[in-house]
Amino acid sequence: MRRSTLVIASLLFSTSLNACSQPEGKMVEGTWIPVDAQLGGQPYPPTVLKTMKLTIADGKYVVDVGGQLDKGTVALQTASTPKGMDVTGTEGPNAGKTFPAIYEVHGDTLRICYDLSGRQRPSEFRSAPGSLQFLVNYARAKG
Repeated sequence: MRRSTLVIASLLFSTSLNACSQPEGKMVEGTWIPVDAQLGGQPYPPTVLKTMKLTIADGKYVVDVGGQLDKGTVALQTASTPKGMDVTGTEGPNAGKTFPAIYEVHGDTLRICYDLSGRQRPSEFRSAPGSLQFLVNYARAKG
């Protein structure tokens, strides 16, 4: 029992070290499934969330919402607190639009708060009533 506890603890420690030593961009890369979301302080419909998937790789993103694709670029600002990102659409319904956002990534969870008005980067992870702030909690897709 004691030996298995030590093995588990060392695995957790080495996983934590690997996550800390990975460049920020690599930690954000992957396929993400929304767990929950709010827009303007209101819960986002679960039926829509179930059709969504976000993929980030090599400074680009693809959002699939029920088969409709939105593609573009993602530029991270890792020196700010909270960390920022600029999401710029290049193809699909958001082509030509830039959405300032903040994000945080912890292992297999990613939280992003976007300003869908495109005016100003959010300062906190909150979707205020009546705002165009879209707060999403994602889980890394398995497999």
